[in-house]
Amino acid sequence: MIQEIVPEARIGVGHGQLPEHQLEEVMGKFIAKEIDVLLCTTIIESGLDIPSANTIIINRADQFGLAQLYQLRGRVGRYKHQAYAYLLIPGALAISSQARQRLNAIEELSELGAGFQLAARDMEIRGVGNMLGRNQSGHIASIGFDLYSKLIEETVKELKGEEVQRQFIDPEINLQVKGYIPKNYIPDLNQRLDVYRRLQLLDTLDDYNAINREIIDRYGRFPESIEKLLYLVEIKTICRMLHIRRVYIVNGDFRFDAERTTPISPRVIPGALEAGFVFVSEFCLGLNLKRKNWKKDMFLIADRLKVILRLVNDVH
Repeated sequence: MIQEIVPEARIGVGHGQLPEHQLEEVMGKFIAKEIDVLLCTTIIESGLDIPSANTIIINRADQFGLAQLYQLRGRVGRYKHQAYAYLLIPGALAISSQARQRLNAIEELSELGAGFQLAARDMEIRGVGNMLGRNQSGHIASIGFDLYSKLIEETVKELKGEEVQRQFIDPEINLQVKGYIPKNYIPDLNQRLDVYRRLQLLDTLDDYNAINREIIDRYGRFPESIEKLLYLVEIKTICRMLHIRRVYIVNGDFRFDAERTTPISPRVIPGALEAGFVFVSEFCLGLNLKRKNWKKDMFLIADRLKVILRLVNDVH
């Protein structure tokens, strides 16, 4: 088919079933530029340095792993000439969601030294393997790499008989608002991931205010999507401090469920009721929202949670 499309091209074929001498002969001709096109399998994935090759076409790229795509792409661009890697797929809707994530990652992470970031992205897509078995995938994406690492660290301490301080609360936030960092606000992927990571691990309002000022100082005025994200992070940070495990909206009302370890003691409750909260159950409080727009709702929720935080600090 290639010969019909480009009759003048000199084509060689290389794959793992060829006799050793024949494969060596084909590769030698390609390196010596006696062959224009090398049609091959993933046998060229690693260990080959062919400076004259500046273009690679990978058919059915959705069938390859992220590490494979990274290695295959690295076969070209090893000299001073501009290199190109074309990844062919049957269509965006014809491939799996994981395949789309892999292709997006290989497209975004194209700069020098991107190997570590690709490995981390691959780990989040596939999941970390079973530490005590042969499984090569897991569910890290559901909790995030940082929290996964923290859980592993705590488990290792438990096995060693060391004391584990379980103070890290990861609240579930479901307030019908979505925030994110747009690519045109922070174009560099590594910087975007670093900001996401730092926002995920905040556990004091001082840290939240500091990163808030840093972001606007470095990248400029917030777009709406960033504003939504920061409101959610602020609420999540306060929830973490109050040991609130879940916040959500039911029939227009804001509610939160607290852990049994919450510092919201009976002495705090009268002040919480004065701030507009109502009892739903022993560890659940509710707040009526006006539901005018997302910004007023988020401001009201954050403001009332801060009232409870101040009451807790006053009591202690």
